[in-house]
Amino acid sequence: MLRPAPTALFGLAIALLLALASVPAQANSGSASCPGDTAWNLVSRTCVLVVTKSGKASTGSRGAQPTSSSKRAPADCVSPYSLKRVPCHTSEGWYSNTKGCYIKPMDPQPPMSDPLWAGHKTGAIYDCLTPEMRGIKVFDFWSASPPAGPPPPDPRVLAQRAVALMGLRAVKIGIVPEDRPGRVGVIGLPTWLWVADAGPATWGPVSRSASAGGYTVRATARANRVVWSMGDGQVVVCRTPGTPYEDWYGKQSSPDCGHTYTEQGTYTVRATSYWRVDWSGVGQSGTIPLQFTRSTVIRMGEVQVLVTNR
Repeated sequence: MLRPAPTALFGLAIALLLALASVPAQANSGSASCPGDTAWNLVSRTCVLVVTKSGKASTGSRGAQPTSSSKRAPADCVSPYSLKRVPCHTSEGWYSNTKGCYIKPMDPQPPMSDPLWAGHKTGAIYDCLTPEMRGIKVFDFWSASPPAGPPPPDPRVLAQRAVALMGLRAVKIGIVPEDRPGRVGVIGLPTWLWVADAGPATWGPVSRSASAGGYTVRATARANRVVWSMGDGQVVVCRTPGTPYEDWYGKQSSPDCGHTYTEQGTYTVRATSYWRVDWSGVGQSGTIPLQFTRSTVIRMGEVQVLVTNR
């Protein structure tokens, strides 16, 4: 029951409660802009004066620019419909006295082509949820900064967290001759190179998400090449994982990733995989370049021809 109030305010509160009760489950989100100390009534589709118990007017409209002077919800949060205090933070988001609703970043954020962005490339799109009917959305809007609650997290930090969840690592080197005792390659014959453990963690693609404060950033990582430093001053760039060598290939060259040594010796071979991570969230997007390196040692010799006299 409403506390005693002047007749005019009491009548206004009753009218607003009746209007709210008739709002359908999915409120009309058509554009509206109300001047001064007024707010948009979803049922009558008119601008009405909303008065809180403190006697201060509260405004709210779909097209209005949200205030950003305060980064946190006010200590005294009041519903413009029941004129009662409401929690300043719930699972619905942070309460805004200015808009008369709980504000929560839309998840996922709509594509930049959505009219809600109105051409903006930064900021975020927010849901405005009524405090009286749990989970009912009043409207959506764009804001450069959070209209209520703490500031959003740095999306680049969330992107880095998403990358950390991927478990990316350097490739396991596949090479003939192998790095094992007694294994010696022959100069002039093809040396095959390949990624011996090609998969999401060594070649991609792999996607992960990281969230904080109601915001989510999703990142997708892909390796685009492996650069093989052969130890003889030569570099081989392979844009595929390569083809594993099998004995029946004989003296054939690798179809996509290989090298030929011309001098005998011991060589340190380094394989560096280069990655591109694309991320988006909190109204922003970007890329993160990554690289991982692993090395091995091989020995190359020459075929000795023995001539005997009988």
